[in-house]
Formats: sequence, structure tokens, C-alpha cells
Amino acid sequence: MYHVLLVDDEEPLRASLTFSLVQEGYKVMTAGDGLTALEMVKQKVPDIIILDLMLPGMDGMELCWRIRAFSDVPILILTAKDHDADKVWGLKAGADDYLTKPFNTRELLARIEAILRRCTRSSNSSQIK
Repeated sequence: MYHVLLVDDEEPLRASLTFSLVQEGYKVMTAGDGLTALEMVKQKVPDIIILDLMLPGMDGMELCWRIRAFSDVPILILTAKDHDADKVWGLKAGADDYLTKPFNTRELLARIEAILRRCTRSSNSSQIK
């Protein structure tokens, strides 16, 4: 069972996505702000992070940079920021994927699955050597 950290300040979105992720067999932790999310990651690194950029306290871009300082956990940015420059900055900050709101939940789930599949394959091949 994969552990997902969902970081978004919109409670209805967190509730809806949590429901969808649990239905797919994921264990979900949530945070409504960047500082809380950073502390959660420091305590127990999840298998993947779904991260909004517009967060109170610490924005998602800074949170991504800070996480990258100590972890290579996959990060999927899920945000309303849809300008090309935002996408480029998000990927350069260390995100593995970038999806804009509004989004299709099935597409998000497929992207999560693909990222986790790549990460699992990558860690298995490094263990073989």
C-alpha cells in the first residue's frame, strides 16, 4: 500500500481527492499548509506527494525546494497556476509532474500510478546491481 501526502488548502478538494485515492487503495495523509506538510515529510516520508503551489504560510514552490534538500520522494504539482513559466519553475524546483486545475481525477490517478511505477522500477533496478 502506497502512502500519499496530499497538500492543498482547499478542504473540499482534499476530502474529494482523499476519497478517490482511498478507493484506489492508497493510504492518504493531508495537510492544508506548507509548514505542516514539511513537518509531516520530515517525520515520515510518503511514497508520493501531491502538492498545490498556492498555500498559506509557505508556498508550494518553496516547500518543493525544501523537500528536495533531503528527499527524492516523487512530487506531483496540482495547481491552478497554468502559465508555462509556472510549469517550468515547478519542474525545475524538483517536481516530477505538473497538472493544472481543473483536472480529471482519472488522469491524476493515472499520473500517480505512472510515477510510482517508474520509481518502483528504478529502485528495483538499482538493487539488482
